[in-house]
Amino acid sequence: MKIEVFGTGCPKCNMLEVNATKALRNLGVQAEVVKVTDIEQIVDRGLMSTPALAIDGEVVVAGRVASVGELTELISSRRERA
Repeated sequence: MKIEVFGTGCPKCNMLEVNATKALRNLGVQAEVVKVTDIEQIVDRGLMSTPALAIDGEVVVAGRVASVGELTELISSRRERA
């Protein structure tokens, strides 16, 4: 599983990364967490607002900081599909 956190390094972007890491730890899931800060890469993915988060290439959150609980549910549901 690959988690991408998109943002320029603002406090909200950092909080989304922290929440994603906590959700992974709560689930006991090993995942690659990548922080994407390059604005060209963010725009190339079609994102118009940050922070944003993608799971295995699919953007699941954009323009807000998702809670640990919400991210836990999103990650869990993606694992069930695999």
